[in-house]
Amino acid sequence: MQNAAYTFPKSYDVIVIGGGHAGIEAALAAARLNCEVALLTQNLDTIGQMSCNPAIGGLAKGHMVREIDALGGAMGLNTDATGIQFRMLNAGKGPSVRAPRAQCDKKAYQFRMKHLLETQDGLDLHQGNVAGLQVSGDRITGVSTNLGMSFRAKAVIISSGTFMRGLMHVGKQNQRGGRMGDAGSTLSETLLSLGFRVERFKTGTPCRLNGRSIDYSACERQDGDESPPLFSFMADTIGAGDDIAETNATFTLNQWGNPLFHVEQSPCWITYTNGSTHDLIRSNLDQSPMYSGMIEGVGPRYCPSIEDKVVKFADRDRHQVFLEPEGRHTNEYYVNGVSTSLPYSVQYEFIRSIAGLEKAEIIRPGYAVEYDYCPPDQLFSTLETKTVEGLYFAGQINGTSGYEEAAGQGLVAGANAALKILARPAFTLSRADSYIGVMIDDLVTSGVTEPYRIFTSRAEYRLLLRQDNADLRLTPIAETCGLACGQRAERVRIKAQRLSEGIKLGGQLVHEGLKLDAWFRKPDNTVSGLPRALLNQFPEEIWSLLEIEFKYAGYIQRQATMVERTRRMETYLIPSDIDYSILSGLKNEAVVRLSAVRPATLGQAGRISGITPADIAVLAIWLNRAEKA
Repeated sequence: MQNAAYTFPKSYDVIVIGGGHAGIEAALAAARLNCEVALLTQNLDTIGQMSCNPAIGGLAKGHMVREIDALGGAMGLNTDATGIQFRMLNAGKGPSVRAPRAQCDKKAYQFRMKHLLETQDGLDLHQGNVAGLQVSGDRITGVSTNLGMSFRAKAVIISSGTFMRGLMHVGKQNQRGGRMGDAGSTLSETLLSLGFRVERFKTGTPCRLNGRSIDYSACERQDGDESPPLFSFMADTIGAGDDIAETNATFTLNQWGNPLFHVEQSPCWITYTNGSTHDLIRSNLDQSPMYSGMIEGVGPRYCPSIEDKVVKFADRDRHQVFLEPEGRHTNEYYVNGVSTSLPYSVQYEFIRSIAGLEKAEIIRPGYAVEYDYCPPDQLFSTLETKTVEGLYFAGQINGTSGYEEAAGQGLVAGANAALKILARPAFTLSRADSYIGVMIDDLVTSGVTEPYRIFTSRAEYRLLLRQDNADLRLTPIAETCGLACGQRAERVRIKAQRLSEGIKLGGQLVHEGLKLDAWFRKPDNTVSGLPRALLNQFPEEIWSLLEIEFKYAGYIQRQATMVERTRRMETYLIPSDIDYSILSGLKNEAVVRLSAVRPATLGQAGRISGITPADIAVLAIWLNRAEKA
């Protein structure tokens, strides 16, 4: 697509464009599968940068991070190594919605992740701004940079974040770039010329404050959990020799062999907006690029700006504001809850109207970012594009929002790019396997109308897809394709065996009349005649899993039956070259939607918006006839 003056002498299997959370997991996954990988980013110093809140996890997002870890990914371990506060959200609610969240040391997370990439076998890092894609026929062959360099590759993964034609807004002032201080990308033009549909979204970030200017006595203190809930199933491998971990932590093993994690946690603080705050914002809406028409991209409905909160929730007299530290070695605080693109001067006014922030000093203003994305119905479930063979998209280019969603896509894209080159079966996850599978199916089947965020409510089988069993669900799958091996795989085998033994023992005891609440009561010496020596056969995590298995047995069985019923629909494969217009009985709308999405199975076809049971029946009849012909 673009002439280059110099071709880099080394040819790669996989090139990853972008060093954010999607690019990191993509590059590491491809390298773990023994491919030669290059990661190209416009600034090597910002690899793994947390451009918005330096936090990982949360509702459904925490589930996804544990899944990434179970698949051999890096995000969970890196979070555990650099976290400064850990909490289990919804701890008092049902097991399907409990989710870990951690506040990280922003710079430590970034530096440790960069070091991890630098020391990964088979992975090279290059600084360069990719300006064009090289395509021969309908297949990717490499990339070119704005400095005239050409890199050859068999597969390319674009994980460009918010950088494609990024435009940042502070009041009515704007400048090009995907992040404050960083330039944008011109890849959109190349993608348009290749026939991709490109559309526009927006996101935003709040201001940052000097912690020395905050009056903490006027705020509510929020501490982390005394027993920090970790993300990685291999957290005890962090410690001695990990000289770049920024944890102030030590690891010891308890009597069950589980890691005890000791870390000096940092508190967060809570305050609230008030009537004066809201009046200031309302009186300056004419200076907001969102409300003056300057911003055209659609923003995230679930994470509104403070302007949107004040306008759309006019009956609320206050909104919660979280003051979250950005690291151990900085006084910078992230002001969660007041994402804004109002002018700098207005930000100062409304921030100082909030209790505890009357003398607050803004050291970075909040701003909005508009950027290009490619509607994800242009992808297969492997995240390979339907237009160019060997080209994959991952992260915000697919219309998603969030570090965790990006990382999950990156891992899947990186694995599939490598497996395709190795002529091995594709790596796909279903809605019954994981939240990652739910997300990808949502994206490629339904597309997006706003920046996509994962929620527990998106998963039909969320009691099966808990954060505590992600390793049992996914590590065996990862081992099969080579993403996870060695100690990780062996631990899961032992854990699965212990769980199976516990279920067998529990079933026997229940049959003999032991009440479940007695069995799961924390033991001192004996429980209903059950000796402590027998109880000690099972680590604490096994007891927790057993409690869920027995207490929710009926619901778990019901969801397992639903999964099996749905799985049968996924066995009906639809030819990729089918002409839907010749299927008698299909509505015109169904023909258009099925032709656009090109579902791989009858199950996926049934999840496409606008497709009715009658359409599925017509398609099923055609498939049966085609199979018999």
